[in-house]
Amino acid sequence: MSSQNTRTTRYSTRNTKNRSNVKQSSTRRHNEEGGRDRSNSNSSGEENDIKPGRIRYNLRKRSLDSSENGEAGDQKDAQMPKRRKSSSRSVAPYLKGNAVGARYIQEELPDEVLLKILSYLLEFDLCRVACVCKRFRTIANDTELWKKLYQEVFEYDFPLLHPEPRVFKFLHPQVYCDYDNPWKESFRQLCKGIHVRPGFRDLYHRKYRKLKGRDMKCFETIEFAYDWVVTEELENQIIFVHSGIYHREYLFIDTNVAIIGAASGNVIDHVIIERESESTVMFVEGAKDAYLGYVTLRFSPDITSSVPHHKHYALEVTDHCSPVIDSCRIKSTSVVGAAVCVSGTGADPFIKHCKIKDCENVGLYVTDYAQGTYEDNEISGNALAGIWVKNHANPIMRRNHIHHGRDVGIFTFDNGLGYFESNDIHNNRIAGFEVKAGANPTVVRCEIHHGQTGGVYVHENGRGQFIENKIHSNNFAGVWITSNSDPTIRKNDIYNGHQGGVYIFGEGRGLIEHNNIYGNALAGIQIRTNSHPIVRHNKIHHGQHGGIYVHEKGQGLIEENEVYANTLAGVWITTGSTPVLRRNRIHSGKQVGVYFYDNGHGVLENNDIFNHLYSGVQIRTGSNPIIRKNKIWGGQNGGILVYNSGLGLIENNEIFDNAMAGVWIKTDSNPILRQNKIYDGRDGGICIFNGGKGILEENDIFRNAQAGVLISTNSHPSLRRNRIFDGNAAGIEITNNATATLEGNKIFNNKFGGLCLASGVHPKQKDNIITGNHNMVHRAVSTGQCLYKISSYTSFPMHDFYRCRTCNTTERNAICVNCIKTCHASHDVEFIRHDRFFCDCGAGTLNNQCQLQGEPTQDTDTLYDSAAPMETHTLRVN
Repeated sequence: MSSQNTRTTRYSTRNTKNRSNVKQSSTRRHNEEGGRDRSNSNSSGEENDIKPGRIRYNLRKRSLDSSENGEAGDQKDAQMPKRRKSSSRSVAPYLKGNAVGARYIQEELPDEVLLKILSYLLEFDLCRVACVCKRFRTIANDTELWKKLYQEVFEYDFPLLHPEPRVFKFLHPQVYCDYDNPWKESFRQLCKGIHVRPGFRDLYHRKYRKLKGRDMKCFETIEFAYDWVVTEELENQIIFVHSGIYHREYLFIDTNVAIIGAASGNVIDHVIIERESESTVMFVEGAKDAYLGYVTLRFSPDITSSVPHHKHYALEVTDHCSPVIDSCRIKSTSVVGAAVCVSGTGADPFIKHCKIKDCENVGLYVTDYAQGTYEDNEISGNALAGIWVKNHANPIMRRNHIHHGRDVGIFTFDNGLGYFESNDIHNNRIAGFEVKAGANPTVVRCEIHHGQTGGVYVHENGRGQFIENKIHSNNFAGVWITSNSDPTIRKNDIYNGHQGGVYIFGEGRGLIEHNNIYGNALAGIQIRTNSHPIVRHNKIHHGQHGGIYVHEKGQGLIEENEVYANTLAGVWITTGSTPVLRRNRIHSGKQVGVYFYDNGHGVLENNDIFNHLYSGVQIRTGSNPIIRKNKIWGGQNGGILVYNSGLGLIENNEIFDNAMAGVWIKTDSNPILRQNKIYDGRDGGICIFNGGKGILEENDIFRNAQAGVLISTNSHPSLRRNRIFDGNAAGIEITNNATATLEGNKIFNNKFGGLCLASGVHPKQKDNIITGNHNMVHRAVSTGQCLYKISSYTSFPMHDFYRCRTCNTTERNAICVNCIKTCHASHDVEFIRHDRFFCDCGAGTLNNQCQLQGEPTQDTDTLYDSAAPMETHTLRVN
């Protein structure tokens, strides 16, 4: 039998003996007086008189049968001692004769009076009264009666339920309750607890009271109460610590005890445990099922002391113990160490609903293989990190609020682990979450935002899994990855950053997958300085800058992303970078789709690039990418633009439905175009200008609105084995002192002719097949029509180009031969050259009205060139 049961048995036996002695003496007096009264009663035939003050009513007995005679009463009185020995004895002595007083008390006494009488009873007596009858039971169960008793003993404003070990929860009035009287139920669950309440000892123990309706242990200090629990070897004992500031209490918890604050109002404001040296509360081995709740813990060392405090804490949990720490306020003013330290193998606490605020050091420190579960805590305003996790510690942290720290929010380093779920991390001075030196945390469904530096910072070989988080509104990048770190960034929303979304530099790696990255001030993803991440299945959109920016020898595999609606280029590749882009959808940008410049290289393969306000792809200034098997369409400024000494291998692409040329080659650029299909352009197929070169081999160029290939202004490309057909203008046009090498090309079924050469153009030709073209220009001239009739101002057929001195036209005002003959007959005219133009006379832009046309048509300037691409601001910003 346990010591607890032994004490309970002794206590019950002692009370039973006391009650028996009282009843025996009372019965003896009752029998003597009853004997004298019976003789008088028998002679007179009248009922017995009941003398007040002498007879105790048996409240359980309603009344006696009026037909019973004195002899029956004597027999019952004689049997009463035997009934007292039985286990079912009555609470009160018997009433002889008719119980007039009993009937009155049980049935006729007003509820208000009875309730007033019961209000003077304590809880044990109140429970005994409830056993008398149903009416007493109902009134003794009154909520206000028990509330008054409860608050006298426990001080709480609301009932505190203790449904199972290490679980305490307040029941607020607006919450549904399964109990008729939650105050009484709470009293029942907590009545065996020990109280620490200085100056109130007489309130709890019958030794110090006249009434015996309460018997609880009460101590002056927590240390005395705990020592008594340990001495008596009690298990799962509750110690209630009442209002007060407890200084210098030595709490070294090595047994399964529950220590809980007890006060009115906000309990933790009134129950404060404080130390100036060593840890305030320490849990050690043996405290497997211990509990600490609803108190304030403070560690406030003397700043003038020379004693080091780097291993002293407000709360310390060590090896092989797993206490529950619930709803506490924890603070340390030491400039070293931490407010809470959990360390050692087997350290596995459950810390919940606590506030760790305004410490002059780290808030929560988990280290040395420790674990634990940390839920619904508020960690804020600490001078160093809100949470440190290191040295293989592996905690579980859920729904914590970590904010306004003067350093990083959560810092995992030196091989720290951990599972972090649904935490709100914001407004910390440095990153919201930092991973360093081999740490490998898992961060799931957290919100990391409004960091004064960045959101997530992974560096120095850090790892980690960041999954389904919201990372937004940080002053710097949402995610930083550097120095050989290799995290997994997956299914996150990364948005509204004041700089970029994900920033990978300094040989960083990582898997960036299935994220939604949008609305950031700089690039959605930035890769630089030999970094080599895998970026796939992301949505990168509506950025105020570009989508993906790869520079300074950045690398990476970028595949199956959707990049769209960004203000600048969808993808930028520059300064020696060599990424591989495969199977991406890059579209609807406000500038270029993919932009290679300043020696940007890499592979662009199997991508869909479409609907950009500028070109789908631009290549310039020494860039030499491989562009293969892409679909490039819907560009408002062409499909691919190669200029300013750009290079590149462009092969097996589909380039179609662009507003201007499918491919532009300009200004000393020299790409290789091989086996592409360039078709259905709303302008020309391939336009080569201003010294452009290039090798065009085995391409199919067809159904374009302008010339299949236009070569102009000192350009000199080589065209080999191409098929140029079904165009709405000429097949190949060469003009403006350009030349070309044409070998083995097939040019057929084009509307304005096969090969059209301007004056002075003499290309090298070999084995070309030019056949079956429709020379509508010659047909229009031969029938006396103005060339504008077949070209409008959208096409530029090649024919004889005149000007009229009489009408004072210039070389920018071309006049076709039929208008010279008809509209400018007898004028002083001059043949300029055989070249491509539309007729300004037919367009109605000259002073005299064209006689071969109807109403004049508004002129539009001849467009020979692409709009200049907008320069990047990235170099200036970064």
